[in-house]
Amino acid sequence: MVTVSDLYAMDFEPRAIRKDIIGDLSNPEVFNYGVETYEAYKKKSLASDIIDEQKKVREADLVIFQFPLYWFSVPAILKGWMDRVLCQGFAFDIPEFFYNSGFLKDKLALLSVTTGGTAELYTKAGVSGDFRYFLWPLQHGTLHFCGFKVLAPQLSFAPEFVSEEERKGMVASWAQRLKTVWEEEPIPCMPSWYFGQ
Repeated sequence: MVTVSDLYAMDFEPRAIRKDIIGDLSNPEVFNYGVETYEAYKKKSLASDIIDEQKKVREADLVIFQFPLYWFSVPAILKGWMDRVLCQGFAFDIPEFFYNSGFLKDKLALLSVTTGGTAELYTKAGVSGDFRYFLWPLQHGTLHFCGFKVLAPQLSFAPEFVSEEERKGMVASWAQRLKTVWEEEPIPCMPSWYFGQ
């Protein structure tokens, strides 16, 4: 079964706000979003849109994040999803349950990224540097931090600037990969994968 969260169609709230916590705050004197969502998660008093998305993640074996590259990162709405949904208590806990022992350690994650630039721009010799550099904070600092086993990214370079035939080839390649994605081994989420030796 495939479950889709189209954040734009859902009009997903990307901001981390007080309304994410239902009921009283644990410290009404000083609002600390991280502390308050952690406490709210434990009390099952997070906003319903967060709970709904956490349920989808909990039920998933593989979570695919499909997005256009914005400023070497995810669009703000997806960053907001990560900030709100992957909260302490649900996805990780400090000091014991993060990285290999994060709470999502039995799940796979995959970034499917479209870029505005050509593949040549995202090489070690390219003006943007190796694409792995900009994946470090997302794949390692977010997904692996929460325990996900991260699969190699699916990169589609400059789909809006290539021919229709090349675009169809990108889609066909992605469709073919999805047929065997369950056989893939996760990448080693170590600095050497991203930055070399």
